Amino acid sequence: MIDLLIVSAYFIIVFVTAITGRTSKEATTEEYFLSGRNLRWHSIAFSTIATNVQGYQFLGFMGSAYLYGLAQANFEINAIQGLLLAAFIFVPMYLREKIITITQFIKTRLGSTVALLYSASNILLFSTITLGAALFWGAYSVDLVFGDYLSFIHQDRLIRITILIVFLGLFSATYTYFGGLAAVVRTDVIQFAILLTGGVVVLFIAIYHLGGWSELYTKTGDLMHLHLPADHDTLPWIHIFGAFLLNINYWCANQSVVQRSLAAKSLKDVQIGLMVGGLMKYFMAAIIILPGIALVGILGENGLPEPDAAFPYLVNTYLPVGVKGLILCALFASLMSTVDSTFNSLATLWSIDIYKVYVNKNASDQQVVKSGKRAILLAFISGSIIGVVLLYLKFQDPGAAFTHTLNQLRYFINCGIVVLISAAAFLAFPKQKVALFGFAATIPLQFFFLEYFPDMNYFVRAMWVILIGFVIIWLGSRTGFIKDKLKPEPASPMLAKAGIGMALSLVALHIIFH
Repeated sequence: MIDLLIVSAYFIIVFVTAITGRTSKEATTEEYFLSGRNLRWHSIAFSTIATNVQGYQFLGFMGSAYLYGLAQANFEINAIQGLLLAAFIFVPMYLREKIITITQFIKTRLGSTVALLYSASNILLFSTITLGAALFWGAYSVDLVFGDYLSFIHQDRLIRITILIVFLGLFSATYTYFGGLAAVVRTDVIQFAILLTGGVVVLFIAIYHLGGWSELYTKTGDLMHLHLPADHDTLPWIHIFGAFLLNINYWCANQSVVQRSLAAKSLKDVQIGLMVGGLMKYFMAAIIILPGIALVGILGENGLPEPDAAFPYLVNTYLPVGVKGLILCALFASLMSTVDSTFNSLATLWSIDIYKVYVNKNASDQQVVKSGKRAILLAFISGSIIGVVLLYLKFQDPGAAFTHTLNQLRYFINCGIVVLISAAAFLAFPKQKVALFGFAATIPLQFFFLEYFPDMNYFVRAMWVILIGFVIIWLGSRTGFIKDKLKPEPASPMLAKAGIGMALSLVALHIIFH
């Protein structure tokens, strides 16, 4: 009962926080979609990282850490590469042009056809796979860990998770609909604080039962390495090169992530916010990865039946009443911070890139905002449907690899987006038709590598696809690089030193934990 009261209080606080500062009916597009371009560094930091964290990371990443150890942390700490690129190279370009969507930047460099392709691809992905997968995995994770607590919703597990998918999607859509980006950022700050607190509790509980921090090396020293052999089936160390390029897509060209930076009060706020976000990624690596490693030492030879049971085992075995409620809130927070950001970004892409350009060119700000709100409602319906479909597929075949298939589809397009944004940012005179061809070529290239190099690690494959696609545009356009665009643009000398320090800290971690 105490745990459920804590969760109820959490939902009330989030909703009141979101609605209290909701935008007026006369809000302009910048007020609704970019919070009046008035976000300070702390809002950018908390909201950006909260958007990044999803409920399945606690299950999947912790389970992977249980199997492969610290190498799984590469997915967290190497995000700092993308955050630094965004802070010092990409976002300064975006702010100079005062864009609302990444599409507008692409349009100025690569033309309206390529821009439309980029926007339409993202709208399609956001409204189906991104939302559906986030809602499914979030609700599924919550039920997997706290099914007994939530049995009052419905005794049938399938129906219970379906209700959770619809409820959580509707709840997030409601406050995003009324409050725009400002509501998303305010709730994300609360959600990240709860998420971080819950994660820290699980981390320290795991370390306590292991016997202390030193036991990570004494009992599980063989798992405390960031780099696994190059021929490792799942996490070879060479995957970091492909991950580096894919980080450009996620941290530098993903509307749902970059939108907070576009809404910043100043470049200084962006750069401080993203670097603080980088420090948070170190914390996230610790609270998601280390408990999984610690559990190996705790259980010894009496291992878990399946790796994804690591997080549920820690919560249900070691956490007392009251603390479990906090962890449940953290799982809800990880879901909703991703979903609300996706709703808001999808509404922005639709209303600014499609509605204003192709549907109603003379639309007023209020009409544009209204079209964005309608997009949120439609996205809630499509995302919920996909979420429920994924749930039924999961229950029909628990071992099905449908999430891998969906991710592959998303990654196919993401490789092309890296090619486009890099060409737009760094090439002097990229040709529009060649850029379109380079983007399209990444899809058959993926199939080519799958057919002739089936054992190649996905990240390595992505690296080659992105490099080949970019070279196609570079050579096909017969142009050079814009040298000035390759130089970092710090807002102050102090921030330049901080950026260098953060980059060196990442290098140091790779050396220390090699």
